[in-house]
Amino acid sequence: MSRVLDRNDDFAIRTEEPVHCGKVRAVYWLTREDSQRLIEERGYDVHPTADLAVMIVSDRLSAFDCIWHGENDLGGVPDKGAVLNAVSRYWFDQFRQAGLARSHVLETPHPLVWVVQRAAPVRIEAIARQYITGSMWRAYQGGERQFCGVSLADGLQRDQRLGELLITPSTKGIMKNLEGIPPADDVNISRADIARHWQAFGFQSLADITGYEKLLRDGFDLIATRLQTIGQLFVDTKFEFGYALNATGAAELIYMDEVGTPDSSRIWDAEAYKRGQIRENSKEGFRQALLTMAADPDILLNKDKMAARRHMAESTALPEELMLAVATTYREIGSKIIGEQIPETDMPRSEINEVLSSEFALLK
Repeated sequence: MSRVLDRNDDFAIRTEEPVHCGKVRAVYWLTREDSQRLIEERGYDVHPTADLAVMIVSDRLSAFDCIWHGENDLGGVPDKGAVLNAVSRYWFDQFRQAGLARSHVLETPHPLVWVVQRAAPVRIEAIARQYITGSMWRAYQGGERQFCGVSLADGLQRDQRLGELLITPSTKGIMKNLEGIPPADDVNISRADIARHWQAFGFQSLADITGYEKLLRDGFDLIATRLQTIGQLFVDTKFEFGYALNATGAAELIYMDEVGTPDSSRIWDAEAYKRGQIRENSKEGFRQALLTMAADPDILLNKDKMAARRHMAESTALPEELMLAVATTYREIGSKIIGEQIPETDMPRSEINEVLSSEFALLK
């Protein structure tokens, strides 16, 4: 399907570094000459020596740390990448207007493309939870009461709203030789862990831990308040932060990656919740569908079974209607959030090449 961009690491963008390709996005770090040229030509409000990149989001569908595909060579979800970019950019703009902090995004020249500024990442998946559900509920149901240094009371019910926003951070990448933190990816950590190893996590000062928590809480509250106006509940999400140089050359803590999207967050329909029902308006619905399809759901839930999980993802062509149902969910909630229709891309690869060539002169 030509509308689906399932590969994004093969564009002929001029770069002196290897392309960094994650589950969904590919990052092309531009040459110093191209970075300085674009800062001047496009009038970006950053330091003249800032390093820039072109970030291309794909339509690939990731869940349980695997990439999934559908029947009829469907390598992704139509318009999924455009939804992620549009929703994230909307929230980033709202954060900046509210005086919280800026983001790494400088421009959106195409629905699947960002021009971004290089930032030194804080190596934390900053997860915030307003309801007890998902993996936290499974752990709680199994008897756990301590979560990242925070104690929860007995007697909570599944999907119950928590009394306060709970921050449950985890490591981003493998952290080695840190007392009290196992050398593995995605390890739950406490605020005390972060304070003890603040330099290893990438903070420039101990005081910046408080700053990051404020940006996390204020950002969550802003999104939750806005979602209420369109009949939605902000259940949980992840934030990422980093340091980037501003126009004066000072390093400032900014928002990174994506935020408040149906990919990185749980979003529930508020009216259904009042009736005691959970209606997912995020990727969680797809995750639940995978769990019902799996011969053994533990393959998807147990990190010790990653080999079997990857085999399942690679060998299973999911029903096309399931992939398209995800597309519908993403488009509908994305359009509600930004207040307009998500832009569609008919021929994303040729469109991206055209804009990067004619408007930015970045192709080899």
